[in-house]
Amino acid sequence: MKYDYLIIGAGLYGAVFARQAYDAGKKVLVIDKRPHIGGNVYTEDVDGIHVHKYGAHIFHTDNQRVWEYVNRFAEFTRYIHEPVANYKGEVYSLPFNMHTFKEMWGVESPEEASAKIEKQRREAGIVDPKNLEEQAISLVGRDIFEKLIKGYTEKQWGRECKDLPAFIIKRLPVRFTFDNNYFDSKYQGIPKGGYTKFFENLLDGIEVRLNTDYFSDKEGFDGLAEKIVYTGQIDEFYGYRFGALKYRSLRFERDILEEKDHQGRAVVNYTDKDTPYIRVIEHKWFTNGLDDEGNELKNTVISREYPFEWKPGDEPFYPVNDEENNALCEKYKALADKEDKFIFGGRLGEYKYYDMDAVIAAALSKCEETYK
Repeated sequence: MKYDYLIIGAGLYGAVFARQAYDAGKKVLVIDKRPHIGGNVYTEDVDGIHVHKYGAHIFHTDNQRVWEYVNRFAEFTRYIHEPVANYKGEVYSLPFNMHTFKEMWGVESPEEASAKIEKQRREAGIVDPKNLEEQAISLVGRDIFEKLIKGYTEKQWGRECKDLPAFIIKRLPVRFTFDNNYFDSKYQGIPKGGYTKFFENLLDGIEVRLNTDYFSDKEGFDGLAEKIVYTGQIDEFYGYRFGALKYRSLRFERDILEEKDHQGRAVVNYTDKDTPYIRVIEHKWFTNGLDDEGNELKNTVISREYPFEWKPGDEPFYPVNDEENNALCEKYKALADKEDKFIFGGRLGEYKYYDMDAVIAAALSKCEETYK
């Protein structure tokens, strides 16, 4: 066979695995059906602005090993993520913190905010939250749920909050301090030069073939390598044998504007149900309004994100990790566990929503396990 490893997918999991294998002296080939490396983290240069083509990606981690690893391939800016929520023209701070509670209720102390939330939780009669709606009301009260969570979440997932699992909302920070920093992570930033430059460095020296669909010649590709790392959809790999897993997808509308500043920050969430998009990204603010040479950017680029239900042929973004789909995924994972030649990894290969640092940690761990 020509290669030790064939890596299917040039996103984070595939690229990190490829780097580690290559550095260990393995012969590696990476293929990707897209015309670019980087997967959904890919950035595209538009008027000197690094546009996050598939939605905002802010790197953050508490894992020092991962932080040191990514800094081998890029220098990171100290970007602090402070999005806001827009509800029918009313603007609220995110994540949910004392600024949000003061804007919503006029309260000024953590005790007042806690009392307000507890009162609304009791009025809702929630003791043991069974779904996202009940979990959200328990965490932040009904007022914030109705204005800042319900519409946004139901647009994003295409399902009523009461039909979504409670764990989804647990990802959102809730603080009783005046702190608008969305992430608690010790390390946070955006790679200078954009994520695409980061991936170019990560894959330096490694053979990469783009516009190459693994399924166009699966048998031929399978014969190229001793081991294959697969980062695509696990259900597609098995020909949807047990049925297709569900995903949510996104459509993006982009505008290049002759404006210095459109919305004053990188991300604004639109939380009312009548606005068809869930958020607007102004990409220049990921680099503080400056280009790579430190010059002030004159124009700006915005993207609006429209969620919709995935179907075969669309790009899958978010696994719908409800009880039904998780049970279906376990059937595919049982098949995958029996494979000797194939390694399944990443968001699609594992049907799991991953933060970027967790993807990198998982790939590094799998490499160590594989090379033992």
